[in-house]
Amino acid sequence: MKAKSQELFEKAKKYIPGGVNSPVRAGKAVGIDPPFIARAQGCALWDADGNTYIDYVSSWGPMILGHAHPDVINALTEAIQRGTSYGAPTELEVEMAELIVSMVPSIDHVRMVNSGTEATMSAIRLARGVTGRNKIIKFDGCYHGHGDSLLVEAGSGVATFGIPGSPGVPGDLARQTISLPFNDLPAVEEAFQRFGDDIAALIIEPVPGNMGVVVPDINFLQGLRELTTSYQSLLIFDEVITGFRLSGGGAQEFYDIAPDLTCLGKIIGGGLPVGAFGGKREFMERLAPEGDVYQAGTLSGNPLAMTAGLATLHLLHKSDVYSTLEQRSQMLFSGLESLAEKAGIPVVVNRVGSMGSLFFSDAPVSDFAGAKKSDRDLFKKYYSRMLEQGVYLAPSPFEATFLSLAHTEEMIGKTLDFAGKAFRSLL
Repeated sequence: MKAKSQELFEKAKKYIPGGVNSPVRAGKAVGIDPPFIARAQGCALWDADGNTYIDYVSSWGPMILGHAHPDVINALTEAIQRGTSYGAPTELEVEMAELIVSMVPSIDHVRMVNSGTEATMSAIRLARGVTGRNKIIKFDGCYHGHGDSLLVEAGSGVATFGIPGSPGVPGDLARQTISLPFNDLPAVEEAFQRFGDDIAALIIEPVPGNMGVVVPDINFLQGLRELTTSYQSLLIFDEVITGFRLSGGGAQEFYDIAPDLTCLGKIIGGGLPVGAFGGKREFMERLAPEGDVYQAGTLSGNPLAMTAGLATLHLLHKSDVYSTLEQRSQMLFSGLESLAEKAGIPVVVNRVGSMGSLFFSDAPVSDFAGAKKSDRDLFKKYYSRMLEQGVYLAPSPFEATFLSLAHTEEMIGKTLDFAGKAFRSLL
């Protein structure tokens, strides 16, 4: 890392815990100090020292059009002249709600919030209010934000109550959360058999992106829908990552499965802080001021976030967007797999649409246990080799790679050239 980024990181550590405002950014998992980013355009980043990178983090998913897309920037430039926040209803919120309802099959009503964490914690509160039950089911390796109910590790046995995954989470609250292996339908069946009368909801990333990308078994997802319906629990799809990335209607359209509640974020803000949750009218009407389940937020529906999100979603309506992303993602990830094989490096490439992961492993990765068996030391070396050549990857073996429309075939070709050199250097 160059002098300016190093200087900024040392200064940041004096005033910010760990020097960062979100832990993974610190680069500890890959043994580096982070480059500090100064600006972005298209699929490129420039750090404080003037180094250029091809960006595959995409702000952890939102920048599906690429950075600083002119339509988004122009819309924001116009909107900011009218003020930055009102704390009152706006036409923009109505437009956003109407557009989301028209695009996501299962949503009749939607409420805007300020982050994915707010979306998931609000959806869980609503599910508990609707059902009058306490427990929730989540899955090992699925991250749903840092709400207390969700920072839970799995117990040692099938359907064992969780223990707190972080100091500050009350044990009594953690015991209301059951964490199970992803893609393991029998474990879910057993949990419902034991605790079904008190399970308010099952929440899942339909395509996990926080243990690296893991591909769901379609029978697993369908089984979850059937089980939650049978036990009158709510099925919550956390589509903060997958919403509008896998298709115009998200993972639920991609896999043709309708959840009861859906959590959204990232792309619907066009790169600004945002979140939303929505679902069937009968459930959403339980929210205040119509109903008795309280949820509120000073900056919810912020006019700048709505402006950037609307500009982004309108561009995603174009018919060739997702086919273009699929073609370029196939080029990148199949290329990485071929290059690793040619270099004699065992890898597993998991991909769904324009999000994917490369695991240094010789065994399939279908859950968090499999992801944790991958060679993290080899990933560290690979990460460093790629960063040195100007490729900016997520600084963790358990995160996703995201493509945008700004990743041209030329940029992907350059990335593959760099990856081939990186793989050969690992021998």
